[in-house]
Amino acid sequence: MDGAPVDLLNFVMGVFGGLFLDPVVSMFNRPDKLIQLFTQGLSAGVMYSLIALGFVLIFKASGVFNFAQGIMVVFAGLTVVTLMEAGVPALLAIGGAIVAMIALAFAIERAVLRPLVNQDGIILFMATIGLAFFLEGLGQTIFGADPKPVPVDKLLIPDGKLRLWGDVFPKPVRIYELDLTAAIFGALMVAAILLFLNRTKMGRALRAVADDNQAALSVGISLQTIWVIVWSLAGFVAIFAGIMWGAQSQAGFSLAVLALKALPVLILGGFTSIPGAIAGGLIIGVGEKLGEFYWRGVLGDGVEQWFGYVIALFVLLFRPQGLFGEKIIERV
Repeated sequence: MDGAPVDLLNFVMGVFGGLFLDPVVSMFNRPDKLIQLFTQGLSAGVMYSLIALGFVLIFKASGVFNFAQGIMVVFAGLTVVTLMEAGVPALLAIGGAIVAMIALAFAIERAVLRPLVNQDGIILFMATIGLAFFLEGLGQTIFGADPKPVPVDKLLIPDGKLRLWGDVFPKPVRIYELDLTAAIFGALMVAAILLFLNRTKMGRALRAVADDNQAALSVGISLQTIWVIVWSLAGFVAIFAGIMWGAQSQAGFSLAVLALKALPVLILGGFTSIPGAIAGGLIIGVGEKLGEFYWRGVLGDGVEQWFGYVIALFVLLFRPQGLFGEKIIERV
C-alpha cells in the first residue's frame, strides 16, 4: 500500500513526459524530422481540404451531405488508370475522367436530386448512401475488384526524394516529391475553385443558391444547373484525389475510406464554410503526422487514424459550429 502513491506518481510523470516533454526534446534535437513531418502533413492536409471542399459545396448548394464522395474518388481514379491501361495517353485519360464525372453529375441530378427536391435532409442523406453502394457495385463491374497501380511515370508525377539543408541541420530534410507535388497542385486547385466561386458569374450564382435557395430561384437562377455544377466540381476534385492518393498506394476501393477522413475536417472547420474546409484540412493533416510520430510511444500505433477526430472533438466542446461555421440562433 505504501508504494501505491509512488507508483501512481511515476505513472503520471511518465505519461506527462511522453505527451509533452519527450516530443519537445525530440523536436529540438531533430528539427529536420519536424520539417519533414510538417511538409507531409501539409500535403495530406491539402488533399483533405480538397475532399472537404467537395462536401461543403454540395452541402451548401443542395443541403445534401454527400456520403458518396469517397466512392467518387475511387471511381474517378480508376477511370483514369483503366483508360491508361487501354493505351489512352495521360491527358486524354484525365479528359475522359472529367467527361465521366460530368455525366455522373447530370445523372445524379436527374435520377436522385430532382425527384427528391424539397425532401428532408435525412432522406437526401440516405439517398447518397444508396448512391455510394450503387457506384461501388458499378465500379467493381466495370473496373474489377482488385486495386490497380497508378502509372506515375506516364502521368509525369515525380516519385523520388529530395534531401535539403544538410549543411544547416544535423541530418538533411527528406521531402518526398510525391507529397510536394500533391501539395502544390492541390493548392493550385483550391485557388482555382476559390477564383471560380468569387470571380465568375456562375460562381456567384452558386454562392447565391448556397445563401438562400428561394431568393436565388426568384431572380432566375436554375437550381438544377447549380446542382450539376457543384457535383461536377466535386467530381473534378475526386479525379485529382484519386490519382494522388492512388499514386501513394494503389487505386482501389479502399480509397473510399481515406476520403471519409475528411469528416473531422468538416467538423473542425464547419459544414458550411469554404475557408473552414481549407484551414481544417491543414490543421488535421499536420496534426495527424505530428501525433503519429511524437505520441506513438505513449498512445500506441495507429494514432494517425483517430487523432483528427480527437482534434475535432476538442474544438466541438468550445465551438459546436466549428472554427468557421455560422452560429445558429433559434428564436422561440
